Amino acid sequence: MPNEIHEADATELAAKVRDGEVSPRELVEAAISRIEETDPTLNFMVHRRFEEALAEADATLPDGPFRGVPTVLKDLGQSLMAGQPNYAGSAVIRDLGVIADHDSNVTRRLLDAGLIVLGRTNVPEFGPTVTTEPVAFGPTLNPWDTSRSPGGSSGGAAVAVASGSVPLAHGGDAGGSIRIPASMTGLVGLKSSRGRMSMGPDQGEEPAGFAVEGAITRTVRDAAGIIDVLAGCEPGDPYTAPTPGRPFAEEVGVPPGRLRIGVAASLEDFATDPECSLAATRAGELLSELGHDVDAAAPEVMQTQRSELMPHFFGTLSALFAANIMGLEAAIGRPLDLERFEPLTRDHIEQGRRMTATETIHSRLVLNRFMRTMAEWWSNDGWDLLVTPMMPVPPFPLGYLDFDPDDRERSHDRIYAATQYSVPFNVTGQPAISLPLHWTGDGLPIGVQLVAAYGREDLLVRVAAQLEHAAPWTHRRPPALAGPGR
Repeated sequence: MPNEIHEADATELAAKVRDGEVSPRELVEAAISRIEETDPTLNFMVHRRFEEALAEADATLPDGPFRGVPTVLKDLGQSLMAGQPNYAGSAVIRDLGVIADHDSNVTRRLLDAGLIVLGRTNVPEFGPTVTTEPVAFGPTLNPWDTSRSPGGSSGGAAVAVASGSVPLAHGGDAGGSIRIPASMTGLVGLKSSRGRMSMGPDQGEEPAGFAVEGAITRTVRDAAGIIDVLAGCEPGDPYTAPTPGRPFAEEVGVPPGRLRIGVAASLEDFATDPECSLAATRAGELLSELGHDVDAAAPEVMQTQRSELMPHFFGTLSALFAANIMGLEAAIGRPLDLERFEPLTRDHIEQGRRMTATETIHSRLVLNRFMRTMAEWWSNDGWDLLVTPMMPVPPFPLGYLDFDPDDRERSHDRIYAATQYSVPFNVTGQPAISLPLHWTGDGLPIGVQLVAAYGREDLLVRVAAQLEHAAPWTHRRPPALAGPGR
């Protein structure tokens, strides 16, 4: 296939299928070829279903907005697919040999949109960190520099897109897991509002409403389009986000008007690399040139996260881990050997088992107070958007977030620091997007985050598309993919 196929976004490929310029089988064959070429080095796939995908490409596909476009599922979260494994990055789960007997609501909606699933992508064990280096499957490498991490927990998904294998890849975001890998691989990562899509049929909220499902994409229009595919309430959902006035994909190209935008290039509680601060500052300058009112400003409560937010967020995550292990042990009828889990996973499970119900509820109350205080900056103080760095450091080396059981405080604090710009908006449930607006002198991507008020993905998409037009990024390619013929 022409190399343009690997550089087009999903919206363009779907249009080519509709117009008869290319067949779904040709797209799937091209995707398989690129995976077989790049995955041996980058290690982003943990399960392949190529034969099934080819058969589906030859059959009658649903006439959805992405009919015939190949994609991959993150091997974690609400991505169950009937007849397929779901390892969650864990040797323990892999060795149990569990096969899903149903599709999650998210998977069903992706399939109904006409997407063709080629397999599942690598994740950290159970996803409590923002790098993708599981012991069970080995580290996923960043194609911009293979000595560095692509982020996580949707690291495999990001590399599937950055490598040109698929135009978009399913991901989930409970603490930055769509936005951070998008930032570290030069892609777009949109985290939707809490309740925008269903987490069923196996979950109502996970954990405490932090997590959403979505995708990592090359373009803003694909990011908006996939949220349109996934959006909607299902029977039994505990809540749902406000219904938009029109599809989010239709917001691309709509003038956003003159907005009041705050920029927080750094936070007080944790250090931010000057290059990452510069990325946010320059994004603010560009927004000002585009006609917006831009000032240095941010919710004050964001500044003191180390003691007031992070322990309660990650404590809630630990309680979820312990509860999930309890459920798994009940399902298989025997206790699991915790020594078989990785040190960070084991630490979370053990902490979760130590927590009392009172402590768990106390954390929820603290997080709820944080959420209400944050919301006032948008609702009472009159700001439309917040701009921050997506990460406090450029793409970091493999091993940077390794967990040391003998120095657990320092290990956890490093994860706290890495997620200082992402976690707050998983707690508040606000929509946020990472855009690849900056590159370091040695060619590493650095994402910039835009955050809107709850339910305002429409505004976020309009401004993101405005920035995409003013400072395009899709021509950039990782070094491994920038040679002759690429």
